[in-house]
Formats: sequence, C-alpha cells, structure tokens
Amino acid sequence: MKEKQYSVTPSGSVNTKIPISELASKRTSKDLIEDSEFDAFFFRSLEHQGTLLNEAQIAAVRHTEGPFLTLAGAGSGKTSVLISRTGYLINVLNVSPRNILLVTFTRKAAGEMKARIAKLPGLTPLEARQIQANTFHAFFLTILRHQGIREEILSSDRYRQIIMKKILKSEGLQDDYQPEALLGLFSHFKINRMTMADIPDKTPAEKEQKNLFRRYEEWKKQHRQMDFDDILVKAYDVLMDTPQLLRSLQARFQYVMVDEFQDTNALQYELIKLLVAQHQNLFVVGDDDQTIYSFNGASNHYILNFHKQFPSSQMTTLTINYRSSAEIVGLGNQVIAKNHERKMKVLQAVRKGEVGPKYLRPDTIDEEADIVVERIKKAISQDGRSFRDCAILHRTANNSRAIFEALILNDIPFIPYSLGQENFYEQWIVKPVVDYLRLAENPRHFEAIEGVLPSLYINRQQGMDWIQRQERSEKKKYPLIHLKTLSGLKQFQIKAIEERMRWIKKWWEMPPLAAIKSIRKEFYDAFLEANHEKLSLHKEMIKETLDELETSAKRFAEHEDFLRFVEDMIQRHKDMQHLKSQSEANAVSLMTIHRAKGLEFPVVYLIGASEGILPHSSAIDAEVLEDKRTQTHEKGKTMAAIEEERRLAYVAITRAMDELYISSPIYYRGKKTEVSRFILSPFVPEARQKEEVSSTGKRETTSTIRQAEQRTDEPQTFLAWLCTSQACIAWQRIQTHEEATQKSKVCPVCSAKMVQGVKEQ
Repeated sequence: MKEKQYSVTPSGSVNTKIPISELASKRTSKDLIEDSEFDAFFFRSLEHQGTLLNEAQIAAVRHTEGPFLTLAGAGSGKTSVLISRTGYLINVLNVSPRNILLVTFTRKAAGEMKARIAKLPGLTPLEARQIQANTFHAFFLTILRHQGIREEILSSDRYRQIIMKKILKSEGLQDDYQPEALLGLFSHFKINRMTMADIPDKTPAEKEQKNLFRRYEEWKKQHRQMDFDDILVKAYDVLMDTPQLLRSLQARFQYVMVDEFQDTNALQYELIKLLVAQHQNLFVVGDDDQTIYSFNGASNHYILNFHKQFPSSQMTTLTINYRSSAEIVGLGNQVIAKNHERKMKVLQAVRKGEVGPKYLRPDTIDEEADIVVERIKKAISQDGRSFRDCAILHRTANNSRAIFEALILNDIPFIPYSLGQENFYEQWIVKPVVDYLRLAENPRHFEAIEGVLPSLYINRQQGMDWIQRQERSEKKKYPLIHLKTLSGLKQFQIKAIEERMRWIKKWWEMPPLAAIKSIRKEFYDAFLEANHEKLSLHKEMIKETLDELETSAKRFAEHEDFLRFVEDMIQRHKDMQHLKSQSEANAVSLMTIHRAKGLEFPVVYLIGASEGILPHSSAIDAEVLEDKRTQTHEKGKTMAAIEEERRLAYVAITRAMDELYISSPIYYRGKKTEVSRFILSPFVPEARQKEEVSSTGKRETTSTIRQAEQRTDEPQTFLAWLCTSQACIAWQRIQTHEEATQKSKVCPVCSAKMVQGVKEQ
C-alpha cells in the first residue's frame, strides 16, 4: 500500500490548518522555587532524582489541608503529583506515613505507586510500607478481614460465569440469558445498594432476573464467597453499623488521596466521603474529559460538582501534556472542546513532532485493515519501530474482526486484548448462524446441532439427549428429524423443525452471504428480537454483530472456503492467547478504546472513525430520540451519550506519543458513512457545524439531513418504553394493549424509570 493514501487532513475538510497546541513553558521547580523557601530542600531532593515539577504541579503538591481537586489533563503527570505530595506530607509537614491513604482502581497502578513511593527521598523502607497505597477493593477488604469477615474472594470473571451458567441450567434458562449480561446487571444492583425489595419484578423477565440474583446471592452465601462488589457493599454496611470503627479510620487516615477520580462510582464515592467526613482532607486527581465508564457507574459529575459537595474546596489544573507531540495534543484539544459538560482546559505540549496526525479514507473496513497492516510492516522494516510500539484502537469488540484477520493472515504478532477467550465467530450471537452453515455442509455435525437448538426453543441438553438416544437405534442423514418425536413439543416447534430442515438443504446451494441473509430473514433476527429483553443487549448491538458476519462472508463464494477460514481464525485466536501473559511480548496491541485508557504507545492507529462507529449508532439514535422527547430547538444542546462518545475519541487520540493514524471507512457493513463528526470538527468552519432546521422544523445536523435524503423507505414509528437515565440508551417496543396502559416500568438494563415514548425504525 502506498503512503499517499494517508493525508494531513481528513476527507471533507474545509480548513487545511493543522491544529497545533502551544508549547509549554519550560520553567520547573528549579526556576520557580528559591533555595531560601522553607520547603526548597524537598523539591531539591526531587530534582536530584529527576522529578522536575511545573507550576501547577507544585501548587497541588503544596496543598495540604482541606478538599482539593487536581484536574489532570491527559499525559500531565498526575502520578508524579500524587507521589510527590505523599513525600511532601512526610518530609515537610512531618505527617506519619500511617496517616496517609492513596486509593486507585487497578493493581497495576497501585503497584506502580508503591514502587515509586519506595524511592521517595527521605523515606525509610519501613515508612514506605506504612503508607496505604492500594485499590479500593484491596483497602476495604483489609478492613473487612480485620472485622472477622473471612469469605473467600470470587475474583475470576470466568469462574463467576461458570457459576451463573450452572444456576441458569438448574432453572432451565441456560438458553435464555448470557451469564456476563446477568452479572453486569447484578453489579448494577450492588453498586447502587439495591436490596432484594428494590429490584423490579413486574414483568416475567424481571421476575426471572430477580430470582436468578437471589440464587446467585444464596450460592455465594452457601459457599462462603463474595465478589468485588460485595467487598464495597459489606464495607459500607460495616462502617455505617460500627461508628467506633469509622471514627478510628477517620482518625488514622488524616490525608486521603484518590487517583483516577473520574472512574469513581456512587458506592466508592460514598465510602470515601465517610472516611474524610471529619477532617475533609480529600485530595482527588482526575480528568472529566476521560470519563468513559458510565456503564460501570462512573460519572463526570463527581468532578464537575466537586465544589458543590465540598464548598471549601480548591482546584488546580494540570495542562502540560508530557506524552504527545504538539500536533497530537492540538488535535485532542479541538476535538474535546466541542463538549459542553466539562471543565474548561486547553493542554500544552513540550515538543513538536516530526509528523502530524495522518488520515485515511478507505472504501471498506477490510481495505482499512490491509492498509493499516502494510503501514505497520513499513514501521517495522523502515522506521525502526518494534511491534510493541504499535497499538490499534477500535470502538467495540465487533469492530476488530477485519483487522484481527488481516494481522493473522500477515503473520504479525499481536495481543487481542478486547476479545477475551472467544473469537468473533464464537460469540453467542454469531455462532448459531455459523452452526447452521456447518449443518448445511454436514447435517451430522452434532456440535452444530447443539448450537442451533435454542433457536428452535428446545433445551440443549434435553434435545441432544433425545437425538443421541434415537441415533443409537436408527441413524439419520439429518439427525434433527429425531426432534419431531420429542415429547412435550408444541405444534409451532414441530413446524419450525420441519422448516429449518428444508432450509438447511437450500442454504448449501447458496453462497455464504446469501445463506446468512436467508437465516436472518427467515427466523434468526425475529428470534433475537423476541428475546432481546432477556438477553439484556441493545437491539442495535445485535444487528451490527450480524452485519459484520455478513461483511466477512461476502468474500467467499463457497461454504467450504468460508467455514475453513472460520475454523482457522478460531484456532489462531486460541494459539495466541499465551501472548497476553507476556507483559514484554513484542506484539502489536489490539484493544478497545476503553481498554486503552491509562496507556500510551509511540504509534496509534485509530480505526473505524466514521459516523455510526464512533460515535456509535446507539448514541446517534439516543441523540435523535432526545430531540423527539424534548421537542426543543435550543442550539448547542448535546446528548450525554454523544459527549461520552466524544470523550472516547479524545482518549484514543491522546494515547499516541509520536504518530497517530486515523482511519474513516467510506462503507460500513454495506452502507455509506461519513467521517466521524469528532475527527472532522477541527477542520470544518463553525458555521458549517451548526445544526440546520429542516422544513418540518425538526432539529437535525447537516449529517443527519444528508442521511435522511438518502433514505428510500419511510421510517416506521411505534410506541416504546424509553429509559430516562442519561447514561443508558435502552428501549423496548410496546407489544400489547396491557403494556400500553401502564404509566411506567423499570429499565431491565440499569433499573432506572422507563416512560412511554416514540421510536422510529
């Protein structure tokens, strides 16, 4: 692939001026702190170790009493501030190390803090060990252990899913729910401190979910286990029920510091507020522009409203980015500036780069993958880069299918962080469709038979036991036929078996793409639609996953070739899992933007920067839906979902140190898409970005109008339940008159109130 395929501005740009941030002042503590100052000795000792703090960092380090917010822009040295302030408290104010608590979110971050604390000037090894620097869960688990709570920690997500699968099987619901979706719902219950009485149980699905939650809680109690959410819930209850313990902790931890404050959920925040209630010495570090975990309960409002929660609080802003070049910082500044719900800050850089961000406009995601792979090859062979220097970032796990396959086919070592243990073709949405293709090729593929049984509304174990029993006495070319004699089947199930067998014979005569489209049209989309409430997954996510399967199948004319390719991809994915355990592996990092937060790479490839991908189509739908709800023409109003998507784009951009390549496919799953509004906004005049009003008076963006002009079918309008939570985009079609007479219901995803409204499709 030729380098000229990259350009210095994105397709559709009007301005050709490249955003470049200002260069920051080079003045550090060496220049800013005179030797005569009372605390100069401490800063001189830091300088001797190579830690040179800027003016804002010094202000944060010197703050010692009362609540304080350090607004830390991307790459601005927040960890240096936390560590340096810890040393300042001990060396300058003579605070006992036992009185200091630092909490963060990951074991890796906590480990880094402990390692750097141990190197602080003036600290003995014993003093360094006395400082509590830990994750939320590790710290509060220590408290529980001291209170005699001895349950083992259920720490493995995979083990929790196995437990949930067993519970589902015992209830006969193993084909109705995905364990990870249920566990996510249960986590929501816990972090919002919902008791069993608080959990909704109006609909049959809600009753099932509540019973499954009860069974899960009973299993943990019976086996003396608790998960990570339980640690925080139990700690909160213990502190509220034991005032003397709370007073003891408040007296000991006189100085509390919280890292990555923007990731805090409601329960974590309440626990921290309990600890500092007496002395108010709370020092938090975070960036509202990097709040991207709302699905885990995080909210940027904790930073935005910090001054309201703590009226006496002070604040400083770290605006010098030490990570990225001025060209990358400048782009990030202009992208995030379009958000309204944020603290104002403009980052500066410390260096200019050799090259600015480059933009790509490939025809398809498969072409995108090929070009990115060729660019990585060139980086290795000509630019002196290593594979580990490179990261490929994408919006969702489904967006990685094409690049995953291109990396494999080109023998490039990589670590697929975002795919977990399953390959794309093994995902629960995709696998039944592939299994039908396997049956078309080989009707006696028994693993595939087991995989399709749920779509026939037949229990896997019961169905397979019956087939195997019948096969022992009479083998059939199409073993599915045995199911017709299974006792207890309803007429619609028998009819479905007969129709499915007829189609299996026809699908083999079709190309893979046509067969998949037929499977979806004849029954599979309807099957998922009917069950999506139980599956706790947004309808759009289901659709885009299957659309991606179609995109993959389009490349093959024969079933044998496609299925052979699928099996190869599954096996290759399993083969490379060992790379994940090798922290120093020389391999490209392939991950979602969410997974990349907190990391940095010399070279970053952001793929899928197109409308419908980033921002995600669900956020765009939410934006349009909000317009219909409010019927407002207020200019500048931006949906919370869109703002979080823009923060995702900002996080992706600011992971890059030296080189940034942004790709925006023209066609995405057969439909033409525009360059992401986030990427295009710095290059389009403000007047062109303003929203236009259509002849109907409906508020729409230029992009939305253009897309509407391309539609040939009138959208269908129907009644639907709409979640009222700004952080949730769930909706459900109202199916019955009985439902239509209800005034409200509880969202099955986030448990917020749902109200009746209108949905278009």
